[in-house]
Amino acid sequence: MKITAIESFVLTVPTPKPMALNYAQQKLVVAEISTDEGIKGLGYSLVFGGGGAEAVHAYLETRLKPVLVGEDPLFIERLWERMFRADMGVKKQGVAACALSALDIGLWDIAGKAAGLPLYKLWGAATDRIPAYGSGGWSKYSERELIAEAEKYAALGCKYYKMKIHHPDPRENTKRVEAVRRALGEGVRMMVDVNQRLDVLGSIRQAQLLEDLDLVWYEEPVLADDIAACAEVAQAIRIPVATGENNYTRYEFRELIERRAARYLMPDVCRANGFSETLRIGHLAAAHQVTVAPHVVHELSIQIVGALSNGFLVEFIDWTPPDLFEEMPQCKDGHFLIPERPGHGMALAKGAKEKYRSG
Repeated sequence: MKITAIESFVLTVPTPKPMALNYAQQKLVVAEISTDEGIKGLGYSLVFGGGGAEAVHAYLETRLKPVLVGEDPLFIERLWERMFRADMGVKKQGVAACALSALDIGLWDIAGKAAGLPLYKLWGAATDRIPAYGSGGWSKYSERELIAEAEKYAALGCKYYKMKIHHPDPRENTKRVEAVRRALGEGVRMMVDVNQRLDVLGSIRQAQLLEDLDLVWYEEPVLADDIAACAEVAQAIRIPVATGENNYTRYEFRELIERRAARYLMPDVCRANGFSETLRIGHLAAAHQVTVAPHVVHELSIQIVGALSNGFLVEFIDWTPPDLFEEMPQCKDGHFLIPERPGHGMALAKGAKEKYRSG
């Protein structure tokens, strides 16, 4: 089998309210990989909020696509290494990692289709039913909007809900978390997300105000670039730390593990250099009894969690319009059942490319 062509483009997709208060749109950098045997692979990277999507697309099109055309798509490990080393002066983080991710996801989609298996089974299945946590609670939500969103996820059976704590006054953040917790009751546990907005002392102070709320985790307490600072917070507070959505390779995650900077690791398959590297990260975490709960893109992340003995939850942000994908996995009783369709099981809906294409 040979790769004969790769078509790549950007989709710009409006978001619904109240999410649109913080993020009016999302962008996907998409790669459709064609082969001489008629099997096609769909790869894409969600660029959250859209910033930088055009740069991701340009890097994919000009630097990584030429590495793949004419090659056997089933030699995924070899092709991943070639893409990873295509520009040794460019670290495979940020823009470059997102571009590589889209292509790696597409290659694995071909491999699953060629084998006639969903990816989680191709990788050695652990489970086909993945628990989800509802996620949102952005800073511009009113308290009423915040509670309404949390209750929406609870009505879908989700036993976990995550909200942002972005107010400069830690007491205001605490009040908002307490209000949601009262509304949800004892049946739903909560997480909070700092999104890198605090320094070490600020995060420690904020966490101390939340310690009595039985939170599952305290996420991205400091800049993701500063793993030492994250470790300092993790060792100073009583809430387990989660991080990883802005880390890109097994080497960064190795340092997170070795410094004991987090108990929950959150690689994003669209940032962490695709399915290939995310699986490596998951297995590395398993060797240290650290839990994996991937960041966003639940429709892809369920394949990863389904293949890991140390997989925990997928992040469910209900923003996708019904005309973007053919069949989005549905959350029932707080879980996603992994589709049995070969590959990752996702396909763009008819007309989605024409409707949402922006580049």
